[in-house]
Amino acid sequence: MDVSMFPELSPEIEAVRDMVNRFMEAEVKPVMDGYEKRREFPRDLVRKAGEAGLYGAVFPESVGGSNMGYLAAVVIQEEMVRNDVRFSSCNNQQGSTCPSAIYFGGTPEQITKYVPNLVAGKTIGMMSLTESGGGSDAEGNMKTFAQRDGDVYRITGQKMWASMANEADVGVLLAKTDRNAGAKGVTAFIVQPKKHPGWKATPIDCLGLSKSMRTNVVFLDDFVVPVEDRLGEEGEGFKIIMRTLQPGRVGVAAKALGVARRCFEEAVRYANERELRGQPIGRFQMIQSDIAEMACAIEASRGLVYKAALMMDASLPSNRIAAIAKFHASQTAKFCADKAMQIFGGYGLAEEYPVSYYRAYADMFFTGEGSANVQKIMIAEDALGYKMADRHHGKTGLRDIRKDDVAGELKSKA
Repeated sequence: MDVSMFPELSPEIEAVRDMVNRFMEAEVKPVMDGYEKRREFPRDLVRKAGEAGLYGAVFPESVGGSNMGYLAAVVIQEEMVRNDVRFSSCNNQQGSTCPSAIYFGGTPEQITKYVPNLVAGKTIGMMSLTESGGGSDAEGNMKTFAQRDGDVYRITGQKMWASMANEADVGVLLAKTDRNAGAKGVTAFIVQPKKHPGWKATPIDCLGLSKSMRTNVVFLDDFVVPVEDRLGEEGEGFKIIMRTLQPGRVGVAAKALGVARRCFEEAVRYANERELRGQPIGRFQMIQSDIAEMACAIEASRGLVYKAALMMDASLPSNRIAAIAKFHASQTAKFCADKAMQIFGGYGLAEEYPVSYYRAYADMFFTGEGSANVQKIMIAEDALGYKMADRHHGKTGLRDIRKDDVAGELKSKA
């Protein structure tokens, strides 16, 4: 399938796509199975990806990024997933949610201290929001509590589904500083798990997902965070994280698009190779129907994902389109994964074919950065006029990555 004909894609973006494919072919594909068998985190591959610029597309040059924008970022994530979905597991931690939260809500000193090393792959990042029982009301239902004790906060509680928390050097964690204030009592913190005591991350076994790049349950027992590592003011955590999740949704949508494309490509290849009654099964109308439906769904998702990225690059209101893109792309990933499994038949369960674990990742991207039902609520309330999805655009007081606010702040302090 020719993906180069989308009209908004410049030669520069297509060059980025080609670069990602070359990187994945040369650096990741030959060795990733070995990391999986050893259950070893591929820290050296993350560093190489950072050096190649795979995590810095949305960030300005002042903090080590390439300033290419969100469209470049979604193309990078789409192609990384299409090549090896397992290695793409840390994309958000290195190039989206973790460094973005620090950029949006941090001081210039915090940003220059942490963001460049994250996007360069020199440090491993993570973000921890969700708790057991919190689900889609993670902020309002949060139990983890941060108590100020002089020059530090002491955090006690438990977090769930914290990707890379067992490997992280730096991360962003949300905790209550006021138990009675609901979402307004949530504060964001920059955490350094290897530097301060009280942090224990235990990987969660997830059927079909990577054994080298893990999600975790995190136990916090008087975990220490210096006051200077608080992100924003007390009570600003909800605002920071909601701003961070908007581009995060588009990133997950791009990953879902990559899953859909890989499943489609595998299904097309298999349908042309597998013979039944003397001809490829692709000659049968039932298979052709599945292939046609997959192709249509992918093109529709691509249009939505790229449109959302282009709107963010233009600093236009994009929370609504991000939700639509994420919902549609995650549906498409599940649809294409299911269709591919049907076309493969029993062979879809064999480890020699990737469709089985791509199907598992389709389920994960269906939930990540907000479940399908949460996206539908946001879309429906906007359509009905109950709660406009873009009502906070330009009103949060947080930085705009595309405008490189930090460079001006640093210059004014010099």
